[in-house]
Amino acid sequence: MIAYQTSGEAHRPGRIEVVCGSMFSGKTEELIRRLRRAQFARQKVEIFKPAIDTRYSDEEVVSHDHNAIPSTPLDSSASILLLSSDIDVVGIDEAQFFDEGLVDVCNQLANRGVRVIVAGLDMDFRGAPFGPMPALCAIADDVTKVHAICVKCGSLAYLSHRLVQNEKRVLLGETQEYEPLCRECYQRAVAEEKKAKNEKTSQ
Repeated sequence: MIAYQTSGEAHRPGRIEVVCGSMFSGKTEELIRRLRRAQFARQKVEIFKPAIDTRYSDEEVVSHDHNAIPSTPLDSSASILLLSSDIDVVGIDEAQFFDEGLVDVCNQLANRGVRVIVAGLDMDFRGAPFGPMPALCAIADDVTKVHAICVKCGSLAYLSHRLVQNEKRVLLGETQEYEPLCRECYQRAVAEEKKAKNEKTSQ
């Protein structure tokens, strides 16, 4: 008797999938797509997001294209474990806003046989690794880096350039506050901002 290994989502063991990139790159869109596939396969799905993210909805994960899926807003990553018993697939959006404990939470879930799908910004507006995302990328079974298009030149975007004068690391915003830029256009924009700032202070 020959046993054949079947591929697909139905009997996939626990794993961690990370979808990362800049703003406007389709991270949440991809997260919702994967979660809806799991729901269609009648898998038990639970979705979480940081409570601070209320840009489009208090209780839904919503993409920039306004696709939405119900979610549970949380203040702490530890709560994910408490709310994920008897679940096949866990989705986590805007993971960069969660605490560093999210890394251990995702590992525990995957070790329990849960498929964990995480979406988030891998870098902040300065280009520095953001929150628990670098560690999540390191432990993930699969990492998908998606790219927005640079609004200046049309190349693949490198990060989200902040358009407003605010040095806080966490600043929720949309197209009025951020724009996706490639590495070259970002460096040029930062140089121009620095020059304008120096000219202003010298006046």
